[in-house]
This record gives sequence, structure tokens and C-alpha cells, in this order.
Amino acid sequence: MGGSNPYIEETESPLPKQAYKLTFEPVGVTVEVDPEALPYSREGKPGSILEIAIGHDIEIDHACGGVCACSTCHVIFKSGFNTCPEASEDEEDQLDNAPGLEAHSRLACQAVPDGSTDVVVEIPDWNRNLVSEEH
Repeated sequence: MGGSNPYIEETESPLPKQAYKLTFEPVGVTVEVDPEALPYSREGKPGSILEIAIGHDIEIDHACGGVCACSTCHVIFKSGFNTCPEASEDEEDQLDNAPGLEAHSRLACQAVPDGSTDVVVEIPDWNRNLVSEEH
């Protein structure tokens, strides 16, 4: 899907300058993020947690297509939270609707790590799509 949301103010999130590892818990998958390979898709901001997940066949529900119009791609940072620019007001408004909100919660479609350190995110159990479909 992908696209843009005309009802929010676009914010700038620079792509990482160096490779880093991104681990998705509890699925236990770690990917090496190569800045030269970004973007992988049109799901979320380029270089976002969601875009990287989709690019590596890791499913994170994202009902709005990654345009900051819902809270289904909510993830919780276990490490590397400070490598992302601060959440916009629009993102914070959507996070208010997310179940299980924590201090280090972000929308995967909006969080773009800068690559300065490895990142670990937890996909909450209510957000894990256990259906496997062939491409």
C-alpha cells in the first residue's frame, strides 16, 4: 500500500549513514540494515522500522499503509530508542490509541533509526500476524 497522509505535517527523518543491526522480538529475527539498500518499499517513512521489517518479510500489522493514520504498527523499543528523531505530535496522537503504551513506544512507520547503535524492538503480541502467505 503506502502513500502519504494529507492530514499530517511531514517531518524529516534522515536515513542512517552506517550499517546497524535491528532485532525484532519475540520473533527473534535480526537483520543487518544496509543504508545503501534503503528504501525497501513504500510502507512507512524510508528507513523506518516498518519499512525495514516489510523489506525482510517480517510482518507488522499496519492498517493505514504506514502513513501515521492508525496505531496498529505500535512497537516498543528495548534498546536504541534515542537513535530516532522525536515523535511528532501527529504520531503521539496516534500512539494515544495504542494498547499497551509504554515510555519507549513508537509507531514503526514513523521511527527511523540513525544507525549510530544497534536497535531492538518488541512487536506486541496483539500486533503479530501469525498468518503466513505465499508471495
